[in-house]
Amino acid sequence: AVVALLFLLLWRLRRGGGAGLVCVAVLGDLGRSPRMQYHALALARHGREVALLGYLQNRPHRDVLHSENIRLVPVAELRGLRVGPKLCQYILKVLVQSVQLLYTLLRIDQPCYILLQNPPGLPSIAVAWVAGLFWGSKLIIDWHNYGYTIMSLSHGRNHPLVQIAKWYEKLFGRLSDCNLCVTDAMKEDLWVNFKIKAVTLYDKPASYFKETPLDLQHNLYMKLAKDYEPFKPRAVNPSAERSAFTERDGRSGNVVKPRGRPALLISSTSWTEDEDFSVLLRALEDYERFIEEGAKLPALVCVITGKGPLKDYYNGLIRKLHFKHIQICTPWLEAEDYPLLLGSADLGVCLHKSSSGLDLPMKVVDMFGCCLPVCAIYFECLHELVKHDENGLIFRDSKELAEQLKMLFLEFPSLEGKLHSFRQNLRESRQLCWDESWDQIVLPLLEAKE
Repeated sequence: AVVALLFLLLWRLRRGGGAGLVCVAVLGDLGRSPRMQYHALALARHGREVALLGYLQNRPHRDVLHSENIRLVPVAELRGLRVGPKLCQYILKVLVQSVQLLYTLLRIDQPCYILLQNPPGLPSIAVAWVAGLFWGSKLIIDWHNYGYTIMSLSHGRNHPLVQIAKWYEKLFGRLSDCNLCVTDAMKEDLWVNFKIKAVTLYDKPASYFKETPLDLQHNLYMKLAKDYEPFKPRAVNPSAERSAFTERDGRSGNVVKPRGRPALLISSTSWTEDEDFSVLLRALEDYERFIEEGAKLPALVCVITGKGPLKDYYNGLIRKLHFKHIQICTPWLEAEDYPLLLGSADLGVCLHKSSSGLDLPMKVVDMFGCCLPVCAIYFECLHELVKHDENGLIFRDSKELAEQLKMLFLEFPSLEGKLHSFRQNLRESRQLCWDESWDQIVLPLLEAKE
């Protein structure tokens, strides 16, 4: 099989890449890979045919599904490889994924570029490089983080698997034709430690991340109230249609936010080890205590969206809490509802602590697109996104977060104070959207390589 593959590679090396097709690939769930969806949409907007390759666990955004230039290429997710020691399971999984991914990449039409997300990079970088040799196409790696630093959260930095993963990323990362990354700090680290030249393409919100009009807020709340108790009204008004946060007058049809409504706090997560939600839960316990001690603070609805391996663990912790003034729910939202909820919320909280200290949380980018102020936990390069006391606040522990919540929600929903000024600053700070940024940074790279 290896000899046959080598003959095929030598034969394909005589040919150039396809004229227009770009394969955008991630060895992960496409529905939870917004940046790769944005790449696909940007390429399609410029008339490129796109093969968007990955797992189809959750539905991608409808703009992706409705684009005539984007074709979804599903990769079957591996399940059930749990026989034998964990090391053997891992090796077997990598081998099977390698064959599976290579087979899928070789079945698509000939691409001129393979644009690959890393992480996960093992085995996708090496497989994409081999497929690139076969097709005569160029490999572009979009570095979101390092796979080996994520692996180190479970195994420790000195574990042999972590060291092998680091060596692997360093070796095969150098075989790419072009590299993108998400921060200037990562750009510098790639060059200093890997000798890889990269171009910084900051995450930017898509155009549908914006403040949600009051009428759409009400419709969303009424929809969520069917399934989630915190969105249901505290009192029934026969002459009005009510949610916990809004009220539509039965006669005029006008929507208002009634006095005494709770504040809406939102966080989103993949429920992984790089986000410690016990920090938020302890801060909420302090917030409850502040109210009991007489502070003029609103009741709080805390919505934590997302799916991931630690969700059941944290739901277990949440069930043990007995709040009088705080409600918590952990829904999974449809792709179209998530930006609407961000654009309706009063405050965002981010607990993402980068495993490498070099990537920025996409959730905060989306929140800022909706002009939603954020409290974010500190890590090394966070200042490239969150400007403390300008568009949000940075905290280091649960006590500091609790004090920030108390300060921001004091006398809520008054238009005075930090919460309102942060939102105004976000409204006034005109930033490039994703399409503008992509056209300035990525499009010239593609044209230069052709």
